[in-house]
Amino acid sequence: EGDTVDKGQIIAEIETDKANVEMEAFEQGVISKILVHEGEAVPVGQPIAVIETAGAAAPPEAQAVIPEAPAPAQPEAPEEVPQEPPAEAAVPEEERIMASPLARRMSEERGIDLSKIHGTGPNGRITETDIEDFLKAEKKEEAPTPPRPAEEAAPIPAEAEEQELSRMRKTIAERMAKSKQTIPHFYVTADVAMDWAARTREELNAHEDQVKISFTDMIIKAAALALKEFPQVNSSFHEDKLLVHKNINVGLAVALPDGLVAPVVHNADSMPLRQIAAETKELAKRARENTLTTTDYTGGTFTISNLGMFDVEEFAAIINPPESASIAVGTIRDMPVVEDDAITISKRMKMTISADHRVLDGAVAAQFLNKVKSCLESPTNLL
Repeated sequence: EGDTVDKGQIIAEIETDKANVEMEAFEQGVISKILVHEGEAVPVGQPIAVIETAGAAAPPEAQAVIPEAPAPAQPEAPEEVPQEPPAEAAVPEEERIMASPLARRMSEERGIDLSKIHGTGPNGRITETDIEDFLKAEKKEEAPTPPRPAEEAAPIPAEAEEQELSRMRKTIAERMAKSKQTIPHFYVTADVAMDWAARTREELNAHEDQVKISFTDMIIKAAALALKEFPQVNSSFHEDKLLVHKNINVGLAVALPDGLVAPVVHNADSMPLRQIAAETKELAKRARENTLTTTDYTGGTFTISNLGMFDVEEFAAIINPPESASIAVGTIRDMPVVEDDAITISKRMKMTISADHRVLDGAVAAQFLNKVKSCLESPTNLL
């Protein structure tokens, strides 16, 4: 009480449930009475102080009132105070600009003309945010315009036929786009000697009355054994935590006329190789007949995609979320290699692991891939 205040000067800060509002003096005068003290709760519209204005025979009292939360386009109307006819010279325009003390200090330090800034605070008062926005706008104007590309993107040909996406294709599009946009992929490739694997498979398939074993079955078993040794690969990134899965469930990408699906071989690490072969054949059959159950295609912790039958040498797969890795398998080719200082022909196959860098680093991915490779190059481990 007793302090002299100028019109537009900040005299209090009011906290509402939506915002903090700085209260300005509506007139120049002396605070003759404080009605509400710091920390007290009062309803909106209740006076908080009395300001005596100078110059009148019977000086009226100007009361500072609790404001509503500010609305940018609707400045608050102060309580009406009797106005005297202007007798003094007009106040310069710059002095009539309402701005918070911090905004004025920022403008002085940076040489900004406040008359060029539109205030967004109560009663059009300029705030520090307005100063910052003004500076950002100036920087944007000064930034050089990026050069236009030499050629615009070619328009879609008028004769193109628009086709609706199937539900499966829409799901694939959404999941794969999300995977590439949210998972930081990296890739490691290994060259695998498949000579012993080919011989072992031939021997196992010599029995007419038993389920035939494919190279994919052998890769599933090798990956399952490697996942058991490297549980970090058998995990998922979830809300800044690592979920390490107890079960090793390997998905196998199966191509369909309208897309692909990845049925899952559950607990593949504990299955004998021939049982894996029977399981994959049954799952692939159900996938093509569209008779997979929910259990058949959920719960996967790792996925294998094999394009070897299409004579693809190597490729990189997109990770199937929420998994943290996937292996892409190419075709097996007879290639010249150097062994014991001599050139020989060897059956070679390339495998590429796609890994989530939030979960795995290059060294772990490489060690895991080398474990899969060693299992295939010494296939007795698979039996």
